[in-house]
Amino acid sequence: MKRREFIMLLGGAAAAWPLAARAQQPDRMRRLGMLMNRAADDPRGQVELAAFQQALQQLGWSDGRNIRIDTRWGENNVDRDRGYAAELVALAPDLILASGTLSVAALRHATRTLPIVFVEVSDPVGAGLVDTLARPGGNITGFMNFEYSLSGKWLELLKEIAPRLTRAAVLRDSANPAAIGQFGAIQAMAPSLGVELRPIDIRDMSEIESAVAAFVNSANGGLIVTPSASTWVHYDLIIALAARHKLPAVYFSRDNVTGGGLICYGPDLLDQFRRAAQYVDRILKGEKPADLPVQAPTKFELVINLKTAKALGLTVPDSLLARADEVIE
Repeated sequence: MKRREFIMLLGGAAAAWPLAARAQQPDRMRRLGMLMNRAADDPRGQVELAAFQQALQQLGWSDGRNIRIDTRWGENNVDRDRGYAAELVALAPDLILASGTLSVAALRHATRTLPIVFVEVSDPVGAGLVDTLARPGGNITGFMNFEYSLSGKWLELLKEIAPRLTRAAVLRDSANPAAIGQFGAIQAMAPSLGVELRPIDIRDMSEIESAVAAFVNSANGGLIVTPSASTWVHYDLIIALAARHKLPAVYFSRDNVTGGGLICYGPDLLDQFRRAAQYVDRILKGEKPADLPVQAPTKFELVINLKTAKALGLTVPDSLLARADEVIE
């Protein structure tokens, strides 16, 4: 081999070596923060976390191998959320996944640059988290758990399972940006069903107890429990009050029916976590939240508790049972 050819071959090999070396090196460790809106010992929260991690693993991301996941549990507590948001941002992760409006709002206060993917947010535009659903416009995008048309469905279901219903108290958090739209959709449906509505604001336990006690002074009443951070915190109390006062009640989440509530209709939240894993994967591979549209729920659950229906003296129509995704006996 001539000297000139040898030098060229050696130079080519030297240039190729870094590429080959990089190809053989393991993927660099990425870091993901998670701010959950449940308590750490909440079984449902653990199921949601597992569903997300399983979906992420199917996309090639394994905790401890090529991604490190740091999880904090905010419990829908404003102060706790703010503290954990600052803590997660200080870890300088590549991305943060957040569940619930309070969690996302706390993170938005802490950073305007780190990518954030959310789940379980009712009205991200009304809450000021994104510019529009189609074009989020900043560092935040994700998956809504609500469409306003869903609210009217709650009243329809309540009337179907309790045909004598003529009054319904709507338990809501008036500070929630979605509360006005939710109540408006229920109100639009009420005249055709012959139901009078009464809004009840959720603030503290004593106020809830006194408002529900005042509502039951007249007959043929029922409850519509709308989703918000406040109603999540007080769900056990609300279920207990509905049982004590013999009030049929419709809820937003399967958890409330497995916990003793009568009926629920709402999005499949586990599906939201699985879909969120896809956005996390795309952002880790270089896409930006601003270019990923906020998505509405695509899968819903109808769950009925027959034991609770029996305790309330209600006979669930066969047509309703046939439509149920799950019946608890």
